[in-house]
Amino acid sequence: MNIADIATPEYIEVDVGTRMGKVRSTFEDGNPKGIIVTDDSDYEGVISEREVLQSHVEDDAKVAALIKPSRNDPAPKIDREEDVRETARVLVESNSKVAPVFEHGDLWGVISDDAILEAVLENLDALTVEDIYTADPVTLREDDGVGKAINHLREHGISRLPILNDNGYLTGVVTTHDIADFVIRENHKTTTGDRVGDSDRLLDVPIYDIMNSPVRTTTLDTTAKEAVETMVGDDYAGLMVTPDDDDRVVIGVITKTDVLRALTFTEEERMDVQISNISMLDTISRDGVVDGIEEVSDKYADMQVHHANVRFKEHKEKLRGTPLIHCQIRLRTNKDQVAGTGEGYGAENAFRVALDKLERNVLEMKGVVSDEEYRGQLLRKLNEL
Repeated sequence: MNIADIATPEYIEVDVGTRMGKVRSTFEDGNPKGIIVTDDSDYEGVISEREVLQSHVEDDAKVAALIKPSRNDPAPKIDREEDVRETARVLVESNSKVAPVFEHGDLWGVISDDAILEAVLENLDALTVEDIYTADPVTLREDDGVGKAINHLREHGISRLPILNDNGYLTGVVTTHDIADFVIRENHKTTTGDRVGDSDRLLDVPIYDIMNSPVRTTTLDTTAKEAVETMVGDDYAGLMVTPDDDDRVVIGVITKTDVLRALTFTEEERMDVQISNISMLDTISRDGVVDGIEEVSDKYADMQVHHANVRFKEHKEKLRGTPLIHCQIRLRTNKDQVAGTGEGYGAENAFRVALDKLERNVLEMKGVVSDEEYRGQLLRKLNEL
């Protein structure tokens, strides 16, 4: 299936000379997944609400300040006849909810994650939430401040945070959009003289005051189709995953991105690897990343890797012009989920540190599994099972 009939020629477009204040208002009023940026009608890139939230660009600055030059294209470009599976991969790896669609070299329209998911909905019955969700989510407490939430969203490259009360029970969820809406709304009330002090005050506001509650949840045995229908129908980008018998305990998160990632899974011998923010790769190639993960996986024959996700994030700090990069590698295996993180100057250095940590965590997980299996054997021999 290609995206010729899934993409749409309707989209929001702004010129690079547009004020950022107007762009922020556009996200507040219409909640678009992304805005196409052009320069004298020539395509320049796409900006998302997350980028606007995380940027420190003032309202009076121009959109051009947010469009960063790259070694690759400024944003993924997708041909109108592209395959759905490849389009899903591009959206995941570019960390985008919407991408520009080109026909004969000209900007034709856009493709969104919702459009793809709705098109393949009937094929998602074969998957369950357990097959594709992310376990052990990053959480916050109700009295944590908005500033801490922003830092968590930036650091982990995520779009939502489960909120827990003092008993550790799920009471709410806060998303990038919630925070952007709150900050933009409050800034509209301030004057220029009040802006600095008031911004500090906003960051200290308890997340309880802006979180969404009650929380829409799902369970591990729910089909991916049912989960997507809920997300699309209720305009949620993700759901909290809880046990069947207690919806107060959050054990994971499933998002539209998780489902898109599952669409890219293949039955080829080559391991399925998704790389977020792939444009940050410098002295290492995509194949080099895959080879490194396969090398770790191949050392442990009883560990079957179903899927690997690698995410790069750039920090402001630099060494002789090379940025400090944070890398996270997460494997979904037949044993459990296992991850490794690391930082270094340049993507390759960060990846090598994360890969080393991953291998150590795999060894630890292997030891735990072995201990459990040994204990089980003893119990069976003692007729205690």
